[in-house]
Amino acid sequence: MKTKLIYTLALLLSLSLFTGCDQGFDELNTNRVNPTSLAPSMVLNKAIISTTYLDGFGTLGMLTYNFAIVQQIITPYGSSLSGGNYDQVNNSNTPLVWTNFYRNVLKQLVAVLDQTKSDPMQSNTYNAARIWKAYIFMILTDTYGDIPYFEAGQGYTNEIITPKYDSQQAIYKDILKEFDEASAALDTKQAAVTTDILYGGDVAKWKKLGYSFMLRAAMRLTKVDPATAESYVKKAVAGGVFQSNADNSIIRHTAIYNNYIANHLAAREKTNFYLAAPFVNYLKDNNDPRLPIFAVRYVGAKGGQEQTASRATSDPKVQVGMPMGYNDVTISSVLQQNGVASLWDFSQVNLNTVLKLDSPEFHITYAQVQLLLAEAAVRGWVTGSPADYYTRGIRANLEQMASYGAPIPEASIKAYLDSQPLAAGKELDQINTQYWVASFLDGTEAFANFRRSGFPALKKNPYPGSEVKGDFIRRLPYPDSEIVVNSGSLNEAIGRQGPNTLDTRVWWDKK
Repeated sequence: MKTKLIYTLALLLSLSLFTGCDQGFDELNTNRVNPTSLAPSMVLNKAIISTTYLDGFGTLGMLTYNFAIVQQIITPYGSSLSGGNYDQVNNSNTPLVWTNFYRNVLKQLVAVLDQTKSDPMQSNTYNAARIWKAYIFMILTDTYGDIPYFEAGQGYTNEIITPKYDSQQAIYKDILKEFDEASAALDTKQAAVTTDILYGGDVAKWKKLGYSFMLRAAMRLTKVDPATAESYVKKAVAGGVFQSNADNSIIRHTAIYNNYIANHLAAREKTNFYLAAPFVNYLKDNNDPRLPIFAVRYVGAKGGQEQTASRATSDPKVQVGMPMGYNDVTISSVLQQNGVASLWDFSQVNLNTVLKLDSPEFHITYAQVQLLLAEAAVRGWVTGSPADYYTRGIRANLEQMASYGAPIPEASIKAYLDSQPLAAGKELDQINTQYWVASFLDGTEAFANFRRSGFPALKKNPYPGSEVKGDFIRRLPYPDSEIVVNSGSLNEAIGRQGPNTLDTRVWWDKK
């Protein structure tokens, strides 16, 4: 009897311990600070951040192609750094815009749109995401031409894993519609989404952003569809574009969240990239007060180890841009005539101003908007004086230098503006050359507007190993991965658009 009692007590105790351990198990093992879902506004922020210099993925692509094609920043080196400097295909760097935008940014934007489209309380987040998605597709189609658009980003939602490529003409038609509809639909009466990383939930500024992007998209069509271009330029102005630098679309960086290109050029690529001669010469010839803000030269440096602070100067008079068409060996043949000791003695981007680790990045600015309106006024599409828009655009960019901690004195601004009057018969050249300067470090936009406008009047890259049969690189080729995973759609696009080469022009880039 005693043994039986002990056994019974032991069994009851074990059951008690077992149920005691099980009680509250789920609550105990739930991480109360780990999110199980994200608010759509936060996912939109992630998409915007991932656009910044392509979230680091495309920094090298920007440096080796966009900046080199428009002859602002180049490298004499080949291998992984070759691209626009040699007018050659570099299969490591040409797909970077494609890869980041399709795999990251658009996936996030499609998720935001899917979560907010049926929720009236989130209509502003929904329409902001539409604006950003249209902007992303504009960069993609400007870079590659015909691309997956209407079926893109639906791998998770509709299991479309081989989307068809759409013509750039159809894409631009829809992009303009999206900017128009989404900007108009933004409701300033709704409560602000204060987590918004761009404008802190200021819907009125998002509206101006949408219409300013629409102005940019409309002006892309000046050569190929001027009637549509004029129509949407007028809609953008009526809707309300940027009115000052306070409206600029900016990503702000910190000592922790660094500017990607600044980080790149301050570290592994510090001695590899230089300001190109056409850019430096233009700024020098016009006594441009932005030159000492953009440039630094380590005078007399004969190697990377000699690029020290004691040699650094931003004095405009001594800046020397690296000439186009040379590699790291042949550049030695022009050192003496350029008055430099070595290739390391050419001017570089200033890491103490425009490319500090915490320097901002701009997606679209008041300066760019005013210069586009100056061209639209020349074409008779908007009221107002082309010269007034032109002057406001230049002034805005000069004043924008303050955001890099390098404000230009008012006297210097006035002197420069007085030296740059808009001359009859040269308006498009002057306006778009100033746009080129105002778009410094905005590589995708500088590349696109250079092709569209034909200005500045740059000379063809004379590199002897160039793969470009025409004048300049007109687009980047599709990624090799598309040949493997989506060859049918890819081949249809190539058949419609033209060969998958650097020479093929996109639809709006009409001769």
